[in-house]
Amino acid sequence: MTDFEHIEIEEKPDGIAVLTINRPDQLNALDADVLSQLCAVTQQLGEDQDLRAVILTGAGRAFVAGADIAAMKDMSDDEAAAFGRQGHQTMNAIEDLAVPTIAAVNGFALGGGLELALSCDLIYLSERARVGLPEVGLGIIPGFGGTQRLGRRIGWQQARRLVFTGDTLSADEAQQIGLAIDVFSGEDLIDEVVEVASTIAQQGPVAVRQAKKVMSQGAHLPVREANELEIDAFAELWNTNDRFEGMEAFLEKRSPDFAGK
Repeated sequence: MTDFEHIEIEEKPDGIAVLTINRPDQLNALDADVLSQLCAVTQQLGEDQDLRAVILTGAGRAFVAGADIAAMKDMSDDEAAAFGRQGHQTMNAIEDLAVPTIAAVNGFALGGGLELALSCDLIYLSERARVGLPEVGLGIIPGFGGTQRLGRRIGWQQARRLVFTGDTLSADEAQQIGLAIDVFSGEDLIDEVVEVASTIAQQGPVAVRQAKKVMSQGAHLPVREANELEIDAFAELWNTNDRFEGMEAFLEKRSPDFAGK
């Protein structure tokens, strides 16, 4: 895989990839280069048929402290629009990965950092994490999907409160409103999240990919239409080796040996 200046890629067993945004002197702030690299590595990972899960985290004391305000300050409105589109392209690429994605939020996740976490399927926090969308305090609004993904994650009333006030939350507060699944110590965060990813990786990989696809697409449809997607995916899996192996292993009281096809 290509080397990237600001993205470290670590391959774990079971088809798990850990991506670390490595720009700690700037608290991993998202500028055009980081967004471009993150999008490129995501696209490369999407071509890996052996991939089972992706973990996203940050180097140092921040997950991502936000977009790079110094780089944004003197942008024209056209340049701001282009930067926003680039941010959306990157978040969409992460959201569209066929395998589950997990944000391991190790520290500050503010503005674009929280938007990055929201593009992932699952969010886990370090106890020292702080999260929020403080953009209104800069005279702008979230520009990488925060005004839309946050409400779909935690409900619109809570999302409006956070966007309108610019408040930041502690890890425990974020968990209480459903923004994160669990909170771990900083020392244990990555190990705990890798364990979650490993559990996912042991399941039928074709089934997991189909489950993500159906849940992602169905979330934006009326429930009866979404259920039709489920029916089609359920039937489609019947002709896979993994379905046969999974049921045979269950009846034979052994662990399945999934081939991913």
